[in-house]
Amino acid sequence: MSNSLIARRNLLVLALAAALTACGGKPAETAAPADAPQVADAANASSPSALPDGWQHLAGTDVPSSANLTPVLPVTVVSDDGEQVTVKDASRIVAGGDDVIAVIEALGMGGQVYAAPLRSATEAGRNAPKQFLFNRTTGVEGVLSLEGTLFLGNSLRRHTELAKKLRGAGEAAVVIDDLQPAPDKVRKVAAALGVAAAGDALAAQVQAQLDEAARIAAASRVHPRVIHLSATGAGGAPTVAGADSASGTLIALAGGVNIGTEAGVANYSALSNEGVVAAAPEVILVTENDLQLFGGEAGLWKAYPTLKQTPAGAANRVWVMPDVQLKAASVGSGSGALALAKALAALPSP
Repeated sequence: MSNSLIARRNLLVLALAAALTACGGKPAETAAPADAPQVADAANASSPSALPDGWQHLAGTDVPSSANLTPVLPVTVVSDDGEQVTVKDASRIVAGGDDVIAVIEALGMGGQVYAAPLRSATEAGRNAPKQFLFNRTTGVEGVLSLEGTLFLGNSLRRHTELAKKLRGAGEAAVVIDDLQPAPDKVRKVAAALGVAAAGDALAAQVQAQLDEAARIAAASRVHPRVIHLSATGAGGAPTVAGADSASGTLIALAGGVNIGTEAGVANYSALSNEGVVAAAPEVILVTENDLQLFGGEAGLWKAYPTLKQTPAGAANRVWVMPDVQLKAASVGSGSGALALAKALAALPSP
C-alpha cells in the first residue's frame, strides 16, 4: 500500500470522529434495580460453539492460575478510591464484573463468587447464586440485601459512591479500577482476598505474556487494521471499541491498528455504516458473549451491514475471542494478547 493511500485513509478515518457517538461507558437507563436479583439467561453463557466457515476462534490456552491457596485474613488493603479497607471474610463475594471474577477464578476461589452481573462471561459469574445488573443507580439497600461478606467493585465511575455507602453500613467494600493494567489488577484482587503472594506470581506471568506479545508485534512487518465490535455500549446499540478500552490497548500491544482509537473516541462508541466502510478494517474481532448477543453470524452482519464491503468482510476474516481475554483487562489478558499477536503477525502483507 502506498504512503499516499495510507495518508488519505488516515485522514478519512480521523474525519469519522464526527460520525461517532461516544457513550463514555454510561450504563443503560433501564437497568434493573439492585434489589431485584434476576436469574441469568443461560443462552447468554459464553461458549465457543461451531463458527461459520472461514471464521476463527482465537483463544489463548495458557491463562495463569493457582490452586490450594490458604488465605490469610483479616487483611487491610487500599481500595482504588483511596480508602483503607479491612477484609475479614471473603466467603461470599459480590463482584462488580468479569475482570475481577476471572482473577478470583484463577486463584481457585471461584466458588466464593456469591453475586455477579447478568450475562457474565466467566463460569463463576454464571454459577453465582445471585445475579443482577450493576450500574450507576445500583442501590446500597439492594447490595446489602444480598448478605455478601465482601463487595469487590471494578469501576471507580460506577462503584465509588456505592462502596462508600456500603462501608458506612459496615460492609467491606474494595474498588479495583477497571482502567488499570491487568497485572496491577491481579495483584490488588489477590491482596483483597488474603493471597497477595499468589497474586504477585500470577501478575508476573501475565506481564511476561504481555511482554512476549509486544516482542512478536515489534518484529512483525504486518500491522493490520482491526475493528472490535461490541453488542452493547451506546444505550444498548452496537459499538466499536475505542481509546481507553481494554481491547483497544490489547490490539495495539499485539501489533494491530485499533480503528476506534485511531478515530479518537473513548470507550465504546457507535459507528455509522459509512464510517465502517471508510475505516477499512482488515480484521473483525468479536467476543463470544457479544456474538451471542448479536444473534450469531446473521445478527452481526445485520448490526453492521456494510462490514461485508470492508477488506475484513470480503475476506470473511472474523475472529471470535473469549471476553476475558479481549474485553476485560484481567488475568487472561496476556494469554489473549499472545494469541492475537501471533494471528496478526501470520496475516499476509497487503
